[in-house]
Parts: sequence; C-alpha cells; structure tokens
Amino acid sequence: MNKKSNHLFKKGSLFKKSCLALVIAGMSLPAFADGRIEGQVSATEKGIALEGAKVRIKELKREATSQRDGRFIFVDVKPGEYTLETSYIGADNISRRITVTDLKTTRANFQLQGVSGLVENVIVIGQAAGMNKALNKQRSADNIITSVSADAIGQFPDTNVSESLQRLPGLSIERDQGEGRYVRVRGMSPDYNAVTINGVGVPGPDADRRAVALDVIPSDLLENLTVTKSLTPDMDANSLGGSIDVQSLSAFDRDGFFYQFTAEGSFDENTEEYSPKLAATASNQFSLGNSEKNLGVAFGVSSFKREFGSDNVETGGAWDFDEDEARLEEMEQRDYRITRERSGLTFNLDYKPTEDTDLYWRNLYSEYTDAEIRLANVIEFDEAASAGDTLVAEVQRELKDRTETQKILSSALGGQTRLDKWIVDYRVAYSESSEDEPQNIAGAVFTIDDDVIADEVFELAFNNTKKIGLSAPAEYYQASSYKLDEVELGSTNTNDDSAAVNVDFTRELELGVNPAQLKFGAKHQTRNKENDINLWVAEDFAGDTSLTNFSGAAVDYTLGQFGPSIDSRAVKNAINDAEVDAEESAIGDYDISEDTSAAYLMGRIDINAWRLLTGVRYEKTDFSASGFSFNAESETETAQQFENSDDYFLPALHIRYSIDDKTQVRAAWTNSVVRPGFAQLSPGRLIEEDDGDIEAEFGNPELKSLEASNIDLGIEHYPGVASVISAFIFYKEIENFAYQTDLGGTAGYEQFNKALTFVNGATAELTGIELAASKQFTQLPAPWDGLLIGANATLVDSTAEIGGYEDGDFVARDIPLPSQSDRSANLMLGYESDRISMRVSANYKSNYLLEVLEPMDANYDTYVDDQVQLDFSLRYFLTDSIKLHFEALNLTDEVYYSYVNKPQYNAQYERYGATYKLGVTFMQF
Repeated sequence: MNKKSNHLFKKGSLFKKSCLALVIAGMSLPAFADGRIEGQVSATEKGIALEGAKVRIKELKREATSQRDGRFIFVDVKPGEYTLETSYIGADNISRRITVTDLKTTRANFQLQGVSGLVENVIVIGQAAGMNKALNKQRSADNIITSVSADAIGQFPDTNVSESLQRLPGLSIERDQGEGRYVRVRGMSPDYNAVTINGVGVPGPDADRRAVALDVIPSDLLENLTVTKSLTPDMDANSLGGSIDVQSLSAFDRDGFFYQFTAEGSFDENTEEYSPKLAATASNQFSLGNSEKNLGVAFGVSSFKREFGSDNVETGGAWDFDEDEARLEEMEQRDYRITRERSGLTFNLDYKPTEDTDLYWRNLYSEYTDAEIRLANVIEFDEAASAGDTLVAEVQRELKDRTETQKILSSALGGQTRLDKWIVDYRVAYSESSEDEPQNIAGAVFTIDDDVIADEVFELAFNNTKKIGLSAPAEYYQASSYKLDEVELGSTNTNDDSAAVNVDFTRELELGVNPAQLKFGAKHQTRNKENDINLWVAEDFAGDTSLTNFSGAAVDYTLGQFGPSIDSRAVKNAINDAEVDAEESAIGDYDISEDTSAAYLMGRIDINAWRLLTGVRYEKTDFSASGFSFNAESETETAQQFENSDDYFLPALHIRYSIDDKTQVRAAWTNSVVRPGFAQLSPGRLIEEDDGDIEAEFGNPELKSLEASNIDLGIEHYPGVASVISAFIFYKEIENFAYQTDLGGTAGYEQFNKALTFVNGATAELTGIELAASKQFTQLPAPWDGLLIGANATLVDSTAEIGGYEDGDFVARDIPLPSQSDRSANLMLGYESDRISMRVSANYKSNYLLEVLEPMDANYDTYVDDQVQLDFSLRYFLTDSIKLHFEALNLTDEVYYSYVNKPQYNAQYERYGATYKLGVTFMQF
C-alpha cells in the first residue's frame, strides 16, 4: 500500500481499537442451547448457485434469502421439527421436513428445477434465466434495487458496463463517440451516483468529475450488476440517484469447473474498419485439508481493440439571438479517427477454512486507451451570418492528436465469521483510478497564408441551421492556402486512490414472536485525488510552413467536403522549441483529500406480512485542498490551501408489505449526501486584465455538500417465469445544488468586472415515476412459448434555481437538473428455444440540459436532443458448448445532436453509423 494511504491506519487508530473491542465482545458472548440451519440453493442442472431464493421456516414464519453463493442461514432456532419451503421465480417450490437439535447445525440443500412443463434450462442460461436471476434478487431485497445478471448482459450487444445498465428501469447513459460512458440513475447526473466493484467504492479517473467512466470496464468480466435506488444505513451514503455495484466472477457462482472463451470481430460502418476482440473466464473449486471444495479460484481476461470514427459539425452555441432572426458567429467542421483498446483482468480467491468462516480476495483491473486524431476547420464570420448569406470569414485548420489511458484497480480482502449468535463481516480494500495523457498535440493551428490569400479571409456561406452545410471557394479546401502558426503541446496526469477498512456485526433475534435482526458497524476511508497539467506553446518554426508540407490524403467526411488531412508526425518534427505556458500549467494543478469516518445502527423486524427496516448512519468528512492562484498581469503564482470538516446524521426507513408470494408493496425514506465535483472544489484561480477590466475564474473549495432527502413508494408483481409488473414513484429534495455564476462587482469581488466561480443554490427537486413489465409467454403452444417481451419507462420532472447579479441585485431563474431526461424507455422483443436466442431492443431518452452557457440568459442553455437507438442480437448454439453470435448496433444510424435556444440551432451534430459484430463462444459448465 502506498504512502498516501498509510495515514488511513494512523488517523484511524481509535477506529481500529473500537473495531477490535467489538470483535472481542462478539466472540466472548455466551453460547445458548439453540440450533442453526444452514444450506445452499442451486439449480439441478449445471449446479449454478441461485441468489435471491426465499427460504422459509413455515412454523416460525421466519425467512432467509440465499446469497450470491446460494447459501442461506437461520440462527437461534429452537430444537424441534420444522418445514422448510423455497420460493424462486421460474422454479418449482420445494418443501422439506427437518429436525433441529441443541448446539448443532442442520444442513438442508435445495436443488431447484424449472417450472414443470417449461423449458428445462429456464433457470440456468439464456434470456429467461438471466431475467429470473435479476427478478429474484430484486424481489427478496430489503430495499429497492434493480439487477442484471451475466446471462442477461450477454443477450444484449453491449460493449461495456454502462451500455449493459442502460437497459434497466430508471437508468440512461451519456455517450462518448457513440459508446456508452456515464450512467444516470433516475435522472441524476452521473456525478451524483456511486460506483462500487465487489462492494468497494471506486474513485473516478476523470480529472474534473466524480463520475466513474464505466466504459473502462469490459462487460465480459462481470457476473452481476446491481443498482441500489434506496440506500440502507449499512451502505455508503454518497449517492443521490443510486449506487451501482459491479460484481466480477466467483468460483462459487457455479459448482465445479467452468470456462468460457469468446472470439469476435466487428465492423464499423462509418470508417469501414475491422476490430478484434478476445475474452476468457474460468473458475474451479478445490479441496484443501479435510474439507471438500473449500477453495475457489476464478479469473477472467478481456481484450478489445476497436477502430472507428465520427463526422461532426458544431457551433458550440455561438449564435446571436439579440435580433428577431438567429445569426451564426462561429462554426467548426470536425473529423474524428479513434482507436480504443479496452482490456481487463479479474482474479478472485474464495476460501472456507471452517464451516463458520468464509474468506475472499477479489481483484479487478481494467485499462482503457483512447487514441484520437481530430481534424477541424474553424470558421469565424466577421459579422453574424444568416443561412444563405455570403460573408467574409477567418478560417483556421486545426489538428489535435492525443492518447489517453484510463485505469481502474480494485482489490478487497475480507470475510465473514459466523458465531453462535453473531455474524461478523470484515474487509480491507484499496482502489485506484488514473488518467494519463503523455505529451501530445493539444492543438496545431494553421491560419490563412497571406502570401496566397491576400486578405487572409474567405467568403463563405452556410445552409441548414441544424445539420450545417458549407459553401466555400476552391481555395478554402487547398492545403497551399494555409501555413503553420502555432502548436500547443499538453500533458495531463490524474490519480485518485482510496483505502478503506470496515467491520459489520449482525445478530438475529426475536422480539416477542416476531423475527428481527440487529446490525451495526463502522468504516473509515481515505481518498486523495491529484491533478497535474503541463502546457507548452511553440510559435517559431524553421523552413517552409505551408500546410502542403504537412498534409495527407483528403478527409473522408460524410457531411460535405473537408479538405486534406494533417500529418501529426510532420507537425512534431517542425517544432524547434516550446515555451511553458505557466498560466495554464499552474491553475489546473490541485491536490484534494477527503477522509470519511462512518458508523451506523439499524434494525429489522418481520410482523406478519410486514418487513420494517430502520436505522441511522453517521458520517464525518475531513476535506483539504491545495492548488495555485495565477496573476496573469504580474505573472506570479501563489499557493492556495483550504481545509474544512462536515458531519451528517442520515436516518432511513424501509417498509415492505407482502400481499402474497407474488405481490409486494414497498416504501422508503432515505437521506444521502454527495460532495461537489472536483472542478467545482478546485482551489485553482486565474486573475487577468483585459482592456483595464480585471477578470477572474476560480473554483470554490468551500462549497457545501449536496444533501438529498428521498421518498420512494411502489408495487411489484411477479406473475411467473421471467415476468414482472412494477410501478414506483419517487421524490428527491436536494439542498445546496451547485452551479457556476458570475460574482463580479458583488461584495468581496468589487474590483472584478467578471468573477466566474461556483456557488450553492437553493433547494432542487426531482419527481418521477418508474414503470417496468416483462413476460415470457410460456402458456402459448410451441414454438411461441419462447417469446419474451420487456418494457420499461421512467418519467421525471425536476427544477433547480440558479442565478446571477445584475446591477448588484440577485436575479434567479429555474432550470431542470443537468443531465436529466424527462422521459426514458426501453423496449425488448426476444425469442429463445433450445438452440436459438434473438433479441431486438430499442433504447430511448428525451432531450436533457447539457450545459448552462450563460447563467442569466436561458437563450444559451444547451440541450441534447431526443435519441433512439435500435440494436439486434442473435445467438445460435451449435452444440451445448459452442455458441455463435451476431450483433448489430445503432441500426437506425442515430446521431448525437445538441442545440441552443431551440432545436433548429446547432450546438453539435455528430454521426457514427452502425456497427456489426460476429463471434463464437466456447463454454463448459
């Protein structure tokens, strides 16, 4: 463990002593003359462990839920004869008589099979099996969750974790170059959601955001994805929308030896490039000592290299709306060529040294390299232009060539020990994420050559204010018209690491005749994020600097004519010397630390058909930030240092009422807290003078955390195999919503004409309804009994107040929460039989606010337009162990389009085309 995380144990010495005292107290409790029931629930075929099965002691009205390895446990069971009953969606129920004796553990294993008369493997593999696994986990949870299993992930043509999650109710994604990257839960920005890997919190690799870019993690290495929408007190409280847990493979997910190997090739329609992919996972169980199958080893590896691209035309919102007709001031044509390599490795050990102790070591490493070459034609009109006008414009040709590598590492060592009355869970974990951009061409600028074009301008015209087309003279497209003017080089390194230790104690008991549970625990976590930016500028070049000497083949640009490409190696070779840009290199650097100590107490009780869970969590966060202030006028750099501390009491109440075994009502009241983004908290400050006006731009380390009070109410009905009907309403009240504004001229900033920073706003609110339904038509005659239909929709409305100062008075206006779509939906049509499985899926999300360009002027709010993506997947089993698959993504060639003011005014229009995949999988259960 590195030096940054060593202070976890120094600062947490009191915490360590408290944990040790709790362990000793728990182990010293006297034994009672009651018995215990333990067992495992698995599928008859393939021996796959089944999570989420309900197991009941009929006479005592006690209920336990099978965990990930299928294990269930009852403690403090008085001696006698009892009836155990199982309940699992998609399988026949089983009843069994058992006898419990004093101080003994009675073992009762259940092997379930699909509902009589239906497809044999309905709970093992395939679409229905995947849906069943997720629905059982959802049904048995104490709180509100949504889940997707590896079987279901494999049925969709999804490249990474974020794309797998977009299919779930209440979730949508933000894409980068057509690929899913960030996940939104119930309309909340990705920065307000937590991500864990095997239960361990993961820091984000991006310099400015808390959001974890889930496109870094390959979907091939996963076993389950679980989204928690209502937090319980034993969970970290750092999510406003939801908490996403990524679970990797475990050897105890299946009985015995398992392997799966996939080879795939894909074709990108836009660039006509082919890309390879390989993935393999395997697990097995071994016997150590006198125990049988008590050691489990699982590993997985994945490698995917994709070459693709996009074509873009954008304005960045540079429209003049002061007159009756909107006029364009600036625009860009862009061509992207991208190579993305996504690789991952997981290695997990599970060891059961005794019947009462389970130990584990879980590791997941993923690496994502994005090599991007961006060519741009940058056009600035001398006067704001209307469509069809021919006006004078300055033009620049630009090149950006950078390679960015993001890495995520998660490692956790822990276990569970079951004492007579107590269950003790313990874990030490370390996570790290990073983003590294070695020195690259951040921007090579070619301006009009005055030896060729005397006036250094062109007469240009554009048409269509949405998908903008350009009319230009022949000289505009010729390399000889331009010369190299400036090259900016840049490098960035961001590192975010976290270390945590936690211990939890659980005690099953009875209050009168009602089964109950008491749970409490503590956790200490440290987090440190560093960002280092370096920029250089080169302006003087030797030799002939005509673009002719740097140009290549004509760019294949589907949105019109573009001109020649630019050779980045030739640009680098032309650089003789570069000076450090002290201003930009200073203000982007920061070092931020957040140390959080937490403790919780919660209890649960079953009263007839009611299950009540309540408790409170306490969290205290110590925050420190250091960075630099740069005065551009005096060219002086000053160190900045900030420290503060906050603590929170976060109560929660969860209610579940079971109308019958298929129908239940849920309600929850929870509270959560999230720190502002790192760009918002950064202590970096820039002060500069422009024509006598002093302007400043800076972060605000003194921002308060966002606090949310959440209410959920819903009903779930599980009518049969792979089937559910559910409806939930939810409400969130968020305090201290953070946004950017101008404080220039206000108290404390009187000398500044402009002072851009971040402030906390008034309360923001979000209200929504979440609907989901799926059904397998098992009642139809063959072959129609393999038909599946699934659909979900989320309707959300939100409002947040932002504002600024005019003539010294604060003026406010309302906006929707950024990154929140009012409507999102999924529709899936599937079919499966013994040999074939196919699925057509459509994903929709309505427009959402991307960015507020001017806090005081709604005309310049930037929105992303509605998007609908249609995908298709087909799987065919040549044998029980060999599977072919074909996938098609973005069949309708959906574009990314953002706009300002009204949908007809372009901010960005980007086209990707479709992608096709063909592959084969070899597997053994």
